[in-house]
Amino acid sequence: MDPTNLALLIADLRRDEGVRHSTYRDTAGILTVGVGHNLSVSPLPAGWTYPLTDAQVNQLLTQDLQNTFAQLDAKLPWWRTLDGVRQRVIANMAFNLGVAGLMTFKTALGAVQRGSYAIAAAAMMNSAWYRQTGQRAQRLCYAMEHGVMLNVVPPVYASNA
Repeated sequence: MDPTNLALLIADLRRDEGVRHSTYRDTAGILTVGVGHNLSVSPLPAGWTYPLTDAQVNQLLTQDLQNTFAQLDAKLPWWRTLDGVRQRVIANMAFNLGVAGLMTFKTALGAVQRGSYAIAAAAMMNSAWYRQTGQRAQRLCYAMEHGVMLNVVPPVYASNA
């Protein structure tokens, strides 16, 4: 992922996940900190205390993205051949769901790999993730179908939630 696209992904994730310097429980009850950092999967380094500094939050996010990208490279090596917007959709979903969760989107992923982006978006919309995730999912579906990431949700996508 090129540096500009990575910066856009980081901005997307900060908006979608939020930024917290102290622990909280996410919607699934998982103890979390920073930008969606799952503490049960990856505890904080020894000696870190709350509230985290901005530098520590950024360090966790960088590590989490590196781990996500490495897992995507292993499971979906073609994801890096996508245009920048669709790379961000895949990475955002993987960050949100975990790569294992993303891999359950077999119809959508097959369609993405074939370049059938409308079919991929429709498959994404036909999921519990879409119904549970709200505007984030709506924006990502629109971006997958149209290749443009918007900051607002087009009405047709919002009405399908």
